[in-house]
Amino acid sequence: MKFTLPRLPSKLPRRLVLATLLSAAGASLTWAAPPDSKTLSIAGPWEVHSLDPSKNGYIFTRMQVAETLVTVDNQGALVPGLASGWEVSANQLTWRFKLRAAAQFHDGKAVTAADVVSALERARKNPGVMNSMPLQKISADKDVVVFELSRPFTPLPAFLVNYSTQILAPSAYGADGSVKAVVGTGPYKVTLAQPPQKVETARFEGWAGSKPAIERVSYLAVGRGETRNLMATSGQADVVFTHDPANFSRLRTSKTLTLQTQPIPRTIYIKVNAGHPALKDVATRRAISLALDRVGMASAILHEPKAAGTQLFPASMAEWHVPGLQALTRDLGAARALLQSAGWTPGPDGILRREGKPFKVTLRTYADRPELPVLAAAIQAQLREVGIDMAVAIANSSEVPAGHKDGTLELALVARNYSLVPDPVGTLLEDFGPSGGDWGAMGWTSASLRDAISALSSTNDSQRRSRQRGAIATVIQADLPVIPVAWYQHSATSNQRVTHVSFDPLEISYRITQMQWAR
Repeated sequence: MKFTLPRLPSKLPRRLVLATLLSAAGASLTWAAPPDSKTLSIAGPWEVHSLDPSKNGYIFTRMQVAETLVTVDNQGALVPGLASGWEVSANQLTWRFKLRAAAQFHDGKAVTAADVVSALERARKNPGVMNSMPLQKISADKDVVVFELSRPFTPLPAFLVNYSTQILAPSAYGADGSVKAVVGTGPYKVTLAQPPQKVETARFEGWAGSKPAIERVSYLAVGRGETRNLMATSGQADVVFTHDPANFSRLRTSKTLTLQTQPIPRTIYIKVNAGHPALKDVATRRAISLALDRVGMASAILHEPKAAGTQLFPASMAEWHVPGLQALTRDLGAARALLQSAGWTPGPDGILRREGKPFKVTLRTYADRPELPVLAAAIQAQLREVGIDMAVAIANSSEVPAGHKDGTLELALVARNYSLVPDPVGTLLEDFGPSGGDWGAMGWTSASLRDAISALSSTNDSQRRSRQRGAIATVIQADLPVIPVAWYQHSATSNQRVTHVSFDPLEISYRITQMQWAR
C-alpha cells in the first residue's frame, strides 16, 4: 500500500502519530482517553510563538491565565475583570478603574495599581489597541488606575478587554523588558510553556473566586485540521476547536462527541494591496469581487449557504450589518466589462494583459483555519474564468503581516476577527488607519472612513452611532480595500468526559472555569 506521508507537528503523542499515518492510508483507529486522567486536553490550530501579550496573548486570556481590567459575560456585555468597576468624568476625558480587592499574581505578590500601570505602559510600546486610544497619561491613584484622554473615547472599556492589555506581574519580565514567563492573575497558572505548541496550566489556589472543577489543563497547537479531527474522534483531546466544515456531518453523527457550530463576528475576506499596479484601480477590485461565487463557496465548502459574505459585517453583527446595502454578488459579464474599462484585454492564452504585462498575482493564505486553503483554490478557479492568473501560496499566518510590512503582499485570504475588542471600532482603527493595517487596508486610505470611525468613537448617541456605522460599511463596500468572501462559522467538539462546555462567540475565553467532569 502506498500513501503520502502527512506532515506532522513535532512532539505529538506516539499513538496519535500512528493514528494519523493509518488515516492517511485509509485505515482507522480509535481509543478512549485514559479514564484516570484528570487533565483537560484542548487542541486548537493556534501556535504560541511568543509569551508577549502583544503577539500570542490571546492564548493566555482564553486559557484564563491572564486577566484584563475588563472582560465580557456569556451574553457579550462588558463586566469587571481585574477591575471591580469603573467610572468616567463628566467631560469623558478621565476614566478611573478600581482594582479588585485582594487580587494577587501567581507569584503570590499582591496586585497594585502601579503594577497595572507598568504593564499597560509596556503594552503602549508594542503593537496593539493601546496605540489606537487618544491617551495622554496612565497613572496610579491608590488602588485606582487612571486614564487621561486628549478627547472623548467612549469604547475605552471595550478596548481594555483585548488580550494585548492583559496584566502580568513585574516578575514576568526579564532585565531587557521581554516577557520570560506568563505570571498573571487568573484562576489558572502556567506550569509549562513549550512554544510553539504546548501550554499546561494548573488551578491557582490563590484565586479568590469560585474554585474551578477542572484542576489541570493542557493546550496543544495542532496545525493540520485532519489531525485535530482525529484527536477528537479518538478521544486524545477532550475539546477541539476549529474543524474542517467537510467533517461536520460525520462529527454530528458521533455517539461520543458533541459538535457546536455558531456564526461569530469574523469575516473571511481578500486583503488587497491597492497600491499594486494591477490592483490599484477600484474597477479591477470590483471585477474581482464580481467574479466570486460566494453562495456556491458557502454551500459547497462551508456547508452553510447563509455564510455567503455579501458585505463586510455578518448578519450576526446586527448593529453593523446594513440591510439596505447593495449586496456583493456574482456577475461574470459585468466583471469582464470592468476589467476591459481598466485597460485589460485577453491574450491568446486567455490571460488578461495590459501594456504587454499579464495579469498575474499571488494570493497568500494559511492552513490554521482549514477552510481557507480550500476557498483559495475555489477563488483561483473563479478568477481564471475572467482571465486573472492567480497563484496560491499557503504558508504561516505570519506571512500576511510580514508581506504587508515589506510591501511584497499582493492578495491574502484571511479570517478577520471583529471581536478582538468587543466594540468592532477597535479592529477598524487597526485596519483602516492612515497607514492601513497588517490585516486590513494596504495601499489604500480614506479620509471619510477615518472621520466616520473617529465620530463613532467619540459619541454615545445611538442615532449618530448608527449613521457612522452605515457610513463605514458603505465606504468599504464601494472601494473594496478588502473584498468580503464569507462570514465565519466557528466550530468545536467536546467528548463525554467533560460537561458544561460552551464556546465564546467573541473568542475571548475558553470558559474552562465553567466546565465540569462528567460523573
